Amino acid sequence: MQFLDFEKPLEELYNQVGKLKEMSAKNQVDVSKGIAELEATIEKTRTQIYANLTPWQRVQLSRHPDRPYTLYYIEKMFTNFTELYGDRQVKDDKAMVGGMAMLNDHPIMVIGQQKGINTKMRQMRNFGMANPEGYRKALRLMKIAEKFNHPVITLIDTPGAYPGLEAEERGQGEAIARNLFEMINLKVPVICVIIGEGASGGALGIGIGDKVVMLENTWYTVISPESCSSILWRSWNFKEKAAEQLKLTSEDMSKFGLVDGVIPEPVGGAHAYPEDMAATLKKYLVTTIDDLKRLDADTRIQQRIDKFSKMGFYEEVPVNELTENQ
Repeated sequence: MQFLDFEKPLEELYNQVGKLKEMSAKNQVDVSKGIAELEATIEKTRTQIYANLTPWQRVQLSRHPDRPYTLYYIEKMFTNFTELYGDRQVKDDKAMVGGMAMLNDHPIMVIGQQKGINTKMRQMRNFGMANPEGYRKALRLMKIAEKFNHPVITLIDTPGAYPGLEAEERGQGEAIARNLFEMINLKVPVICVIIGEGASGGALGIGIGDKVVMLENTWYTVISPESCSSILWRSWNFKEKAAEQLKLTSEDMSKFGLVDGVIPEPVGGAHAYPEDMAATLKKYLVTTIDDLKRLDADTRIQQRIDKFSKMGFYEEVPVNELTENQ
């Protein structure tokens, strides 16, 4: 088990439990009472730590190396998953995965970014940063889902779309913009879930839906705290302050009306109890799909358009005032 810097008190307690178990095995001594007391202290300490998380600590949790990724959720929540490959133009982007699956009795199309579970896999998956062909593959799968009237579920977890020169040459911006246009008009139910990092256009490229929700310890904003810090303060040393000022947490996004809900994580984070997290998310998806299927396609599309059109803060200035100022 890996511990983040703010989880050091937990690490010390777990080390004490390990030592007691080692002593018990070596000397044949009953230390069950001591272990039980330590485990109770661990739960109490974990509850105290996770009750007062800062925005930066939630960013750290969203990046925890043990945090479940898209393929884990697909394995735990769906059956009969058949992965589909390629955008039919350039190649198959390993950072974007998707395919047909069953969610209980619902045939669906599930799509998501995959970061990789070790160094080799992260390199192959490009750390979850999709190229244009990844977004075009996602759109191809959505169109297949629409053809067969299957709901679409997207799982978002990316530090951003790949910013390399070759990605720009192949039309990164156009690919993401096309997805925004097409997703707003999809005739099937669309549910988007931010399961980790939700950065910039990389997240938006598969993030337009009837319901857009976040897991509790995730973030969603136009830029990462590190990049924001480097732009504003010319240093990454202010990333904690940037995370606070960006208002990027699930709680903030919900208050702003930019997401439709927040799915609570187990105390300790999704990485501590991944199976529980998958079960909670699955329950939400099943219920939401049932609700969305009761609406006809035109109603869903109009509600989608209305929802995203209302986002943001702006002020309309009458034309006569503009003329006077000139």
